[in-house]
Amino acid sequence: MQTTQPLNDNNLNLLRILYIVKACFNFLGMFFFIGYAFMGTFFKAMVNTFPNPAQNEAHFPEAMQWIFVIVGTIGAVVLLTFGILTLIAASKINSRKGYNFIFVVGILNCFTGMLGIALGVFTIIELSKPQVKALFQPQPKTPIGF
Repeated sequence: MQTTQPLNDNNLNLLRILYIVKACFNFLGMFFFIGYAFMGTFFKAMVNTFPNPAQNEAHFPEAMQWIFVIVGTIGAVVLLTFGILTLIAASKINSRKGYNFIFVVGILNCFTGMLGIALGVFTIIELSKPQVKALFQPQPKTPIGF
């Protein structure tokens, strides 16, 4: 008779690996937003360096530069936060602690694109199983010796 313990562990290990991959994608996406923030400053420098000869003076709008910087910074911070939360959830899956935290991160991942939706749904389904819930319960300590 085969128990379901190894199967649940395999699913949780797969879930942990997918969380690590998702965190790496979040960190890679963060670099896009950092580049986006620098793009506004680059455009301003390029336009101000090479003014339009037909006009006396052409300047890049100051508000446009700040829109690039603000959107890029907010996007980078959001993806950094999601990446860190996803890595923490992966470590908690590995240590079989923090059931509620992993569940919340799974729900949050549903808002982050196709991989996040698949990962979030798989997390909710997997964590809803009674065998998996039992793995996250604190184990009673047995005294050694007498």
